[in-house]
Amino acid sequence: MQPSPTPSPSLSAAQRYQSIFRPGLFQGQVIVVTGAGSGMGRCTAHELAALGAQVVLVGRTLEKLRTVEAEIAQAQGLAACYAADIRDEERVKAVVGEIVAQFGRIDGLVNNAGGQFPSPLHRISAKGFDAVVRSNLTGGFLMARECYNQAMRAQKSGAVVNIIMDIQGAVPGMGHSGAARAGMLSLTETMALEWAPVRCNAVAPGFIATSGMDKYPPIMSPLIRRIHENVPLQRLGTESEVSSAICYLLSPAAAFVSGTCLRIDGAAPTARRHWPLVGMGGSNDKFDGFHLAQTPKVLQRGSMITDNRMARGFVRWMQQKWIRKI
Repeated sequence: MQPSPTPSPSLSAAQRYQSIFRPGLFQGQVIVVTGAGSGMGRCTAHELAALGAQVVLVGRTLEKLRTVEAEIAQAQGLAACYAADIRDEERVKAVVGEIVAQFGRIDGLVNNAGGQFPSPLHRISAKGFDAVVRSNLTGGFLMARECYNQAMRAQKSGAVVNIIMDIQGAVPGMGHSGAARAGMLSLTETMALEWAPVRCNAVAPGFIATSGMDKYPPIMSPLIRRIHENVPLQRLGTESEVSSAICYLLSPAAAFVSGTCLRIDGAAPTARRHWPLVGMGGSNDKFDGFHLAQTPKVLQRGSMITDNRMARGFVRWMQQKWIRKI
């Protein structure tokens, strides 16, 4: 295995990740990140590489992974790419085997890959429900199982971080994803019990400003732009704030942390309809150490007038397509 580089002093702050953790924290470690081609996975891969890890990028689209690999190389980090659909059991087995053959070990797994589509429960087909469960639960299980069986079990060491979502209360419009993520949370707790001393934890991001926001239908844009109003901290989270939590759980500082879930949500689940004073104290300063972070396009557009009009259109759309049983 190649030695992991320490970021050169010649790189400016604009050219490398500004992590709060000490340089070389993950020196010599091999850490796999799924869904690494964009969003939180891409950000996390950058931070891990900046901290000395040999990062292994896994995702379905090799072209996107190659782009992230080149970005990391530009910042003098180490990354390797493996194209895989984590829902494909045989491919997962093969890819993990190739990673172990190339690097000799796996020290960490960030189970970030997943996805969903908005829909009310009564309109979700069995095929659609199964597709979301396979992406957000089955695929993560397969990756974790193979990393454990092919590397971490014999090593008697390692850490798994499963990325779920804010599922406190209910997940209206995405019940299939909420069910899958709840399953992953339970699975995380069982992993922590059965696989110790390998540590297994979950991270539950809330409303995070990430490129995934641009994938939702345009009719949802005003809702996305105003969703921070339901967060006590009165803002969206950053990809870096999620990545730093993941790095903590992978680090020696979390050596006695296993079987738990760390929420990154600005206290959003505490908001209550009967208590309208949400965020009356204002916001706080965000942390954004990712040098390549970009504001999602949906957050760059819109005005109060336009959003109010679109919001009314969104309500009508929900009434027509979601509530009425056609």
